[in-house]
Amino acid sequence: MEISNEEKEGMGRGSERPAGAENTEHERLKTELSREHDLYLRTLADFDNYRRRVERERAVSAQAGKRELILPLLEVLADFDRALEHLGDVPEWMSSGFVAIYRRLTSILQAQGIVSYESLGDTFDPARHEAVGMTESQDVEPGTIVAELSRGYRWGDEVLRPARVRVAQ
Repeated sequence: MEISNEEKEGMGRGSERPAGAENTEHERLKTELSREHDLYLRTLADFDNYRRRVERERAVSAQAGKRELILPLLEVLADFDRALEHLGDVPEWMSSGFVAIYRRLTSILQAQGIVSYESLGDTFDPARHEAVGMTESQDVEPGTIVAELSRGYRWGDEVLRPARVRVAQ
């Protein structure tokens, strides 16, 4: 079946649109594309923020878990410090093993970034020291630490355990 030229022309006329309608449709599609692109960018940014927040929360949670384990170990280390002061009466074979365990424990803590700090002679700082007593002293200025009863420890910038000290009056 053959289609005449007149029929072909008639078919074409019904499917033609005015030039203004094409521009309007084109503008509408451009606007819709722009809106969808903005939505895509916002969703991408939201997901990136979510990913960063989850990573930050995971790091904080891991740090808190380590902290819970480390704090009791610091008390064990303080017990070692007190025991080391009284090793004079213990046989050499026993004291050398005790010292080796102490060194191993301190090296494990140092590998995690935990370091002790000395306070003797420093000015009292309530963020780093816990005053457990006051001592009369004419040799140093008031507020100076004259005795350290237990060492303080920090983890980066965070004080894990303040040094327990006596301060001059």
